Amino acid sequence: MPLLRGLARTAAVAGTASVVAGRVRHHQDQKFAQQDADAAQAEPEPAPAPAAPAPDATADRLDQLKTLGELKQSGVLTEAEFEAQKAKILAG
Repeated sequence: MPLLRGLARTAAVAGTASVVAGRVRHHQDQKFAQQDADAAQAEPEPAPAPAAPAPDATADRLDQLKTLGELKQSGVLTEAEFEAQKAKILAG
């Protein structure tokens, strides 16, 4: 009998936890839906400032190749790894 009481108690606690979790989730969904609706009705935000110009792609590739060459010379990369990475950089 103690086993059945323990199982019943566990089921009751788990059921209660599920109900509470469901209510919390429902409350949060309503809260966020209201915030989204409020944001949609608010004034539109000003456009973000233009992004800074992208760095020169050629200079970036040269830096990558230089670093790759240094890694090869120091023995970190094998010849095959070096060639594979070099091909990726040049194709990119």
